[in-house]
Amino acid sequence: MNRTDREITDKREIIDILKRCDTIRIGLSGGECPYVVPLSFGADFGGELPVLYIHGAERGLKTDLIAKDPSVCVEADIFYKVEETRTGITARYESVIGFGKIEKAKGDEKLRGLSLILEHYSRSDFPLGRCGYLDRTAVYKITLHSVTGKKNLPID
Repeated sequence: MNRTDREITDKREIIDILKRCDTIRIGLSGGECPYVVPLSFGADFGGELPVLYIHGAERGLKTDLIAKDPSVCVEADIFYKVEETRTGITARYESVIGFGKIEKAKGDEKLRGLSLILEHYSRSDFPLGRCGYLDRTAVYKITLHSVTGKKNLPID
């Protein structure tokens, strides 16, 4: 990391950023070009590193690329503003980058992943049994093997 003064190494701070993020972006390879897609997500913060869950259709480019190469890059950020400084202009933000493997969740893990997604968006009370499309929904588990953060917070 070029700006080590902005680096976040404390896992608790990285988890806090993820808890406040609305969207993650995953980067996949396996096609002509890298593919990045924004997604809603849920997370299990019980281990050494967060385990993330996403969902989507059973078919499509994302599904095809995951089948070709399960390596994934995850990005999450909170953008605050762009402001002038005494030396120029800068963006104020907090961000997280993680690398890991993505795999399809099945059975109880699929339901747990969906529950964590609902929990992340404060919708834990939504009855999953009411969904008529669960059998057509894919849930993926992202197991991170490394994660870093970076911030340049607004000055009050």
